[in-house]
Amino acid sequence: MSLDARYDTNGFDGRPSHTGGVLVVADRIREAVETVIEGKPEVVRMALTVLLAEGHLLIEDIPGVGKTMLAKALGRAVDCSVQRVQFTPDLLPSDITGVSVYHQERQEFEFNPGPVFANIVLGDEINRASPKTQSALLECMEEMQVSVDGETRPLERPFMVIATQNPTDMEGTYPLPEAQRDRFMARIAVGYPTPQAELDMIDTHGALSPLDGLAPVADTAEIRAMVAHVQTIHVAPGIRRYAVDLVSATRTAPELRLGASPRATLHLVRAARAYAALEGRAYVVPDDIQALAVPVLAHRLLLSPEAHMERRTTEHIVSDLVARMPIPGPR
Repeated sequence: MSLDARYDTNGFDGRPSHTGGVLVVADRIREAVETVIEGKPEVVRMALTVLLAEGHLLIEDIPGVGKTMLAKALGRAVDCSVQRVQFTPDLLPSDITGVSVYHQERQEFEFNPGPVFANIVLGDEINRASPKTQSALLECMEEMQVSVDGETRPLERPFMVIATQNPTDMEGTYPLPEAQRDRFMARIAVGYPTPQAELDMIDTHGALSPLDGLAPVADTAEIRAMVAHVQTIHVAPGIRRYAVDLVSATRTAPELRLGASPRATLHLVRAARAYAALEGRAYVVPDDIQALAVPVLAHRLLLSPEAHMERRTTEHIVSDLVARMPIPGPR
């Protein structure tokens, strides 16, 4: 019996035909996005993982490396509603959630929904707005609803916030509050392209934007079906304990003054289910947890003063914890 097969146990019905269907649609989306984002397959895969896990994605990197393009390409590849918000210092919370306007003729208030009422919301340069405005997304991201003027309005599924931010040491940025960072399932960086990918970019992006030729390859009904299937992916008891132990280790690590929350554990397991589905498996293995530990956990942690002085990063610390954590058995 293979190592991976040991985790597909306890009489679980893996429904391989459903897993295959997820792969077919996911491959269509991935190929479409990669026509725009060249040379970054792992970045595209992580975006798909977060989408299928019903999470939200934070993309942090320097300007000009394709953060916004990635979010737009994912929105174009899926035939769903997409709204973009440019975060600026003067942006108000109501500019995101919407506002009730009084109509004199009808003598009643009418709610004008904000851009958050879309399937995919692109928050561009989110850390250029004040923390008060950033916090307008908290309820939307956690509860899939918006409360305005005493009335709660649900958001349509799938719902995903893709936020881009510049590094916090750049001019005109505000650090995201810890509570909001914790709402993002994963944080990734796009990074510079390879020289060959940059040469190809000159040809493909020279005259027209590649987004202009990107047609939808999936619709919201397919995404909802994929999300429902991902929720059935089997997680063996040993894998669950592995995820809990890894997150718990961040709370006792001497290099950290703030560890990961229980929400991080839930996000890690949900993301691992989606990651396994994109691998064509109906069960999670330890490799899934290990591959996702840094993008899911690192942005939630705060370094101790000593770790700051030693120029450690939260990414390094999570990688060290993963390396030291014993690999679990199948039960």
